[in-house]
Amino acid sequence: MQVDDVKSYLLELQDAICSQLEEEDGAAGFITDTWEREEGGGGRSRVLAQGGVFEKAGVNFSHVYGDSLPPSASASRPELAGRSFEAMGVSLVIHPHNPYVPTSHANVRLFVARKPGEAPIWWFGGGYDLTPYYGNRDDCIAWHRVAQEACAPFGDEVYPQYKQWCDEYFYLKHRDEPRGVGGLFFDDLNKWDFVTSFAFMRAVGDSYIKAYRPIVARNKNKPFTERERQFQLYRRGRYVEFNLVFDRGTLFGLQSGGRTEAILMSLPPLVRWEYDYQPEAGSAEAELTEYYLRHRDWLASDTGSSGDV
Repeated sequence: MQVDDVKSYLLELQDAICSQLEEEDGAAGFITDTWEREEGGGGRSRVLAQGGVFEKAGVNFSHVYGDSLPPSASASRPELAGRSFEAMGVSLVIHPHNPYVPTSHANVRLFVARKPGEAPIWWFGGGYDLTPYYGNRDDCIAWHRVAQEACAPFGDEVYPQYKQWCDEYFYLKHRDEPRGVGGLFFDDLNKWDFVTSFAFMRAVGDSYIKAYRPIVARNKNKPFTERERQFQLYRRGRYVEFNLVFDRGTLFGLQSGGRTEAILMSLPPLVRWEYDYQPEAGSAEAELTEYYLRHRDWLASDTGSSGDV
């Protein structure tokens, strides 16, 4: 098990994604903030704010360790409670200015749980998902096509399995709706050997910007009105609700004593809530929830099928 190789890759991934986002933004750069965790470890947060394209983009690297796994990390595997742990990962959320550019999120990570006298238990996790405010079928298909291509070398069943897991995970139960149009999500990955599992994590991490940057480029210059901006801010509220109520990464960061600014960098700078909002029938705003925020096989849609599941 080569933990140092994983850490080196994650730092390189953070730099590579930030470089491409800066190029696409064209007006602002990332500031870098390194931090240390009193209980062990630390991280490097990189944030771009009020750029030409991105209202807020946060790309965070963290490497933390401690004597006992936080409850969020051992909830599904209670036999690991009480073990020491080491966790490292890159997590990012991008909030564009233009309502026609979707918000996106990505994360890749490694956990190692240790107990004296026993072999370490390790697993990888991660994925990425897309949250549009105004639906674009071609963008959804392109996003999922890149995800499928990243998974393909590891087996035909991998993309459908992790696409479904993403649909199920990024779901607001209290709203009875998905957060977005999905992507990939995987956790507790150790069914392959360490080398193969690490290779899969790299494939996911490397494919994120390949999937997202073309969508940004196609939509960043589209004209929009205050109505569309207000709808974007309203829909951002759903993003906040998910991250604060359901997201396991947020819970792990807070429970493990991580740096609050880094943990909550995923939240948008501006957001609004409106009581019992109902979009106008037949509008693009209504289309978002009626058509796009559905569990859908977007690659089946590419061949002309409705793809509903």
